[in-house]
Amino acid sequence: MSFLELKLPPVLLVLAFALLMWGVSQLGVLSFLQLDLVFIVRLSILLFGIIAGSLIALLGVKAFKEASTTVNPIKPESASSLVTSGIYQYTRNPMYLGMLLCVIAWSGFLAHFGALALTPFFVLYMSRFQIEPEERALETLFGDQVLEYRTQVRRWC
Repeated sequence: MSFLELKLPPVLLVLAFALLMWGVSQLGVLSFLQLDLVFIVRLSILLFGIIAGSLIALLGVKAFKEASTTVNPIKPESASSLVTSGIYQYTRNPMYLGMLLCVIAWSGFLAHFGALALTPFFVLYMSRFQIEPEERALETLFGDQVLEYRTQVRRWC
């Protein structure tokens, strides 16, 4: 299934999962999975997750910009430097972690266990078809520096 590697921009994947989660939450046969949360609680979950996720992702983008390297997730071989400072001291993928928090927040807003159950599939897809190919490309470019970094910092958090 390598034909899926680095093909779908991660932001588009977030939107696809959000739509899929919404669809699952609307299925009548799964209504027993619906949580009874008041709107303000659901909205608070959404806003907190979107703000936290966006902040984490933007810190990742900022670190890339400061290092004058590409943020293009489809062309990791264009990277001009390996970023290991700032938020990259704590997670190797802050942009994707931020997106994950947004996906989780959306499932919280939908207040549906079926929507939340799709979250691991987002992580699996991102890990297999986005992060692993990126890491291979970075290893080709930066060699042992990447291998050492991977032993020191976790992929997600």
